[in-house]
Amino acid sequence: MAILSKKKKINGLRLDELNACIGDLEKDAEMGKYKFHAITKWVKGAHCETVLKDFIAAGKADNSRYRTHIIQADEPTTMLGKDKGPNATEALLGALGSCLTVSFIFQAAAQNIKIDSLEFDMEGQLDLRGFAGVDKTVRNGFESICVVCRVEADTPRKKLEELCHAAQDRSPVFDMITHPTPVYIKLETIE
Repeated sequence: MAILSKKKKINGLRLDELNACIGDLEKDAEMGKYKFHAITKWVKGAHCETVLKDFIAAGKADNSRYRTHIIQADEPTTMLGKDKGPNATEALLGALGSCLTVSFIFQAAAQNIKIDSLEFDMEGQLDLRGFAGVDKTVRNGFESICVVCRVEADTPRKKLEELCHAAQDRSPVFDMITHPTPVYIKLETIE
């Protein structure tokens, strides 16, 4: 991202703060090292909740969040749930859309481009026969995800296409979905 020297707001972001953050990352690679933590607990049936609060930033505990975030997850009633929240695959689509949005907006702000409206419309194709173990040849996860980026800005289409590609290139969630991410699971029994 290019650094702008103007001290103003664009797309809801203060450019001086964005510039300072970019400058810190350029000066010290450790400033960019974060560790996020989540605890998901089963409630009942298909209902569970995930608690998110503190995280590690630049090697130090970051207590800047003023509250704990709780994400409710469940399945729709047609999938034996009580619909107390989105299911995990819907939450994944939401995480992808949120991350693409933030990536797009930050890239636009860094280039001094005002965005009037932005939305990512996502659709994932899933065959439950894999999850249910009915057909081992069917993938458990999404077969594909289709994303449509809708944006309104007083900027040439070519520049908006560049921003859309930059959002994909910079989005951590897009990266995690499109590239293998090692996941290690260790079982601990509760006594």
